[in-house]
Amino acid sequence: MFLTFLCRTLTRDVAKVSVGQHVQSLHTGCQLLAAEKALLMKLRKSTGYTFINCKKALEKFDNDVAQAETWLHEQAQKEGWSKANKLEGRKAKEGLIGVFVGDKAAVMVEVNCETDFVARNEKFQQLVKDVTFATLAHHRNKTQSQPGYVKSVLSSDDLSKLSVGEGTSLADQVALTIGHLGENMSLKRAVTVGIPAEWKIGSYVHGGISTQTEVAMGRYGALVIFQGGKEGEQEMLGRKLGQHIVGESLCLWVTWMTCPVAKVRHACCLRPSWQTPAGLWHSSSEVSRLEC
Repeated sequence: MFLTFLCRTLTRDVAKVSVGQHVQSLHTGCQLLAAEKALLMKLRKSTGYTFINCKKALEKFDNDVAQAETWLHEQAQKEGWSKANKLEGRKAKEGLIGVFVGDKAAVMVEVNCETDFVARNEKFQQLVKDVTFATLAHHRNKTQSQPGYVKSVLSSDDLSKLSVGEGTSLADQVALTIGHLGENMSLKRAVTVGIPAEWKIGSYVHGGISTQTEVAMGRYGALVIFQGGKEGEQEMLGRKLGQHIVGESLCLWVTWMTCPVAKVRHACCLRPSWQTPAGLWHSSSEVSRLEC
């Protein structure tokens, strides 16, 4: 009888130990799963890649987020270039105009895609922003020793070579975005201007979209460089001049005669329907047009 009691006691003790170990094992397993999930969410948020790809990267590098992120970018770049090559022949007639106006310099760029739907995607808009600021950096580096009025027009090839970071070109960035969104895209052209202290820059973007960035984006855009205007009203004047340019089929109305409060020095226009001379003079106003 004593032996029976002893056996039952030992059995209960063993069962308690076994259950305790099992509970502890489950608890530890849950902690590991929670930690892995947190890493997965962190990687997903920082890169924007799919959960499947992020999970694959973490497994490949034993949950090392830094290595996983580097690997994901490398794979995305390879896949982006591959997809870009496949889509190269497809027409990209939609897109956005990006306009940035700084203190004494302004940039206007055109980036194309296949559909308006993609043009409204945040990743495409980020590409437009990257192109705008890469162009601005190029302008500032090029014109540091050139005071006064400076204007330059950059072609698609010129833009492709610009840098957006260490070892990354705009061409690489376009390929990466193509890989994300699955449409053909192209860098069409850009205009940069720099002005002396006494001049002003006006801008207008039509068909604009709401963005959380200092780069204005839309279907049409204009930059106007002028002198004069009442103090405190020059920004509105510049906007109205730009609006007038975008709204007219010809820019010949923007002259000293029809704008007596300011001398219009230069107008750069990007509008899809315009045929272009590269530039013309009329009543001392220079007008440059670029077709979208």
